[in-house]
Amino acid sequence: MTNPETVLAVYLILRKDGKILLARRTNTGWADGHYSMVAGRIDGNETIRQAMSREAKEEAGIDVAVEDLKVVHVVHRHTPPPGKESLDFFLTASVWKGEPKNMEPQYCDDMNWFDEKTPPPKTLKFLPVILERVKHNIFYSEYGFKPGEPEF
Repeated sequence: MTNPETVLAVYLILRKDGKILLARRTNTGWADGHYSMVAGRIDGNETIRQAMSREAKEEAGIDVAVEDLKVVHVVHRHTPPPGKESLDFFLTASVWKGEPKNMEPQYCDDMNWFDEKTPPPKTLKFLPVILERVKHNIFYSEYGFKPGEPEF
C-alpha cells in the first residue's frame, strides 16, 4: 500500500453584510468555471494562519492579520484521481484592511459578494456542506469518501 499524495490547503470564509466572498476559478486545471473562496496551498515553512494571510493578500488584495484568523473547520477530502487527498483548513476573519478585489485575473475571472443561502449555481459542491458544518460548530469532517459525494 502506498501513501496518498496529500495537499494541504486553506480557505477563507469572508462575510460582509450577510454575504460571502466567492471567486470563480479559471485556467487553474481544477474546477475551472466554479466558484470557490479565496484559497490556496500551504507553502513550506509557514503556519496555516500565515498561509491564509498570504493568500488573502495575493488573491484578494486584503490584509488579514494572522491573529485575526480563526480555524473553524478541517475537512479530510478525497480528490480524484485515486491516490490524491486534501486536508483543507477553513478560516474566518471578522476584520481586515482593504476592499477585496481580484488580484489574479489569470486564475480568477470573477470575484464578488454573494448571498450565502443562494450561492451561484457553479459553486464547489462541498462548500455549502462545509458552511453548514461550520454553522453547527462541527470542527472536523470528511468528504468525498462516500459514493455519490461529487468532487466539485
